[in-house]
Amino acid sequence: MQDTTAVAVGIDVGGTKTHLRARAGTGSAADHVRPSSGWRPHSPVAATAWLTALVHEALPSGTRPSAVAVGGHACETPRQCEAVRVALQERLQVPCLVVGDAELLVPAAGLGQGVGLVAGTGSVAVGRLADGSPVQVGGWGAVLGDEGGGAGLVREAARAVWAAHDRGEAPDALADRLVAAFGVGEVPALGAALESATDVSAEWGRHAPVVFAAAADGSAIAREVIADGGRALAALVVRLAARGVAVDDVVVAGSTVLAQPALYEAFTAALSDALPAARPHRLQVPPVEGALALAQSLLQPAIR
Repeated sequence: MQDTTAVAVGIDVGGTKTHLRARAGTGSAADHVRPSSGWRPHSPVAATAWLTALVHEALPSGTRPSAVAVGGHACETPRQCEAVRVALQERLQVPCLVVGDAELLVPAAGLGQGVGLVAGTGSVAVGRLADGSPVQVGGWGAVLGDEGGGAGLVREAARAVWAAHDRGEAPDALADRLVAAFGVGEVPALGAALESATDVSAEWGRHAPVVFAAAADGSAIAREVIADGGRALAALVVRLAARGVAVDDVVVAGSTVLAQPALYEAFTAALSDALPAARPHRLQVPPVEGALALAQSLLQPAIR
């Protein structure tokens, strides 16, 4: 007899890796991780082909999905996500949902509403209005924004040590560490080193640990850069609140903010000052659990 148990599929497409997790009833059907190379969210046709191939690759032979939810890196607007959703649903012939990857955090934490805040290489915050409309703030990339993310911290650190140089101050631990990290001979050469990056976010962001190491070494400049980064992350939540998003719960994820206690503490202190009622939560499970929860919610009408 054929097994008719519904199979919910959740997919978290990150900037570096993609995690697919599938569940049939209460049991696991698949747990699959692969690189995100080839993901092209700005092309619905290419994105759909990539996701479809992933589903077929990850699910056991003969298993078909009953619902699929995707949190996609660089899926930046509702229109863009909807175009991918329509194409994917037409291809798979099952209910589908496509959102930005930051929108996975709140359902992953088991919450019905709140803010998802990511500070990894970049930074972004998302939430929803009372009518369900999504709102995103931040996520402008390392050149224009991403304050509080790894790349943004490195950019602001370089600006700060250059300003200190212009004031005639001797290089401190932050200046010395940045100069060494970028392989240049002096502070004024940092500008050209940053500008020469071919992948700005990745190449700047990988040096973020230098800022925290310099702060531990006693650099007052590094400590202020980190404090400013924490305030910038809190400001994203304040912007969402000003636009009518419920911000009682703020679910925090990202390789930079969760790995660096100094930044997390700067963020929570600034958030407490600006929005005392907001409760920050470190995400304790993989974000793909949020995608899986969203996929399971797509099955509810069929179950009733």
